[in-house]
Amino acid sequence: MFVLLNSKRLFAVSLVLLLMSTKSFAIESPKYTVIYKDDVVEYRQYEPYIVAETFVENSSSYRKASNEGFMRLFRYITGNNSSQSNIEMTAPVQQSASSEEIAMTAPVQRVETPQGWSVAFMLPSEYSLETAPLPSDGRIALRSVEGQLMAVVRYSGRWTERNYEKHKEQLLNSLEAVAIESVGVVESAAYDAPYVLPFLRRNEVMIEVKAVPQLPSSLAAGS
Repeated sequence: MFVLLNSKRLFAVSLVLLLMSTKSFAIESPKYTVIYKDDVVEYRQYEPYIVAETFVENSSSYRKASNEGFMRLFRYITGNNSSQSNIEMTAPVQQSASSEEIAMTAPVQRVETPQGWSVAFMLPSEYSLETAPLPSDGRIALRSVEGQLMAVVRYSGRWTERNYEKHKEQLLNSLEAVAIESVGVVESAAYDAPYVLPFLRRNEVMIEVKAVPQLPSSLAAGS
């Protein structure tokens, strides 16, 4: 189904398949608690979760890396794994003696590094590293993500590199302004399918941080 598609159409098809409308069924996402919020950044404490992750090397293009990563992960979630499991796109999780179906989750996350891009999505919470189907593609790995404090900027619009870079800069500038130390690199997250109108889409850029901004002492004391 990926044959004869240009890069833009391939990107759209991949996300349609991976991010079906939440009106059709509930999509699980990582659990978190908002512990602080200012005019730009939301600080969230995330609970641990497991991801299926692939790394795309030597790609300077946001879109090309996304396409390649999505193709690998799509094959994994549609049966290219040790138990021939398939993601059920339109129904809750179902299990039988011969096979199992895995509910879809959101968002699809992308992380840029000097060597390339990491593309990942969260496995449903019913799975552990011991019970999750193993990828048949050696370029895909299952990884446990520990609980972490993340600074997040949420925005709408299209999934363009320009939009990503704009909000990445906004996030980093906002953290610098309040002297918050970050850890690692910025991640990009997409929650909605391409047929969702751009102004209704939920996109995010985020990065792990060591603390939240401190309230002025007068406000903290309630004066």
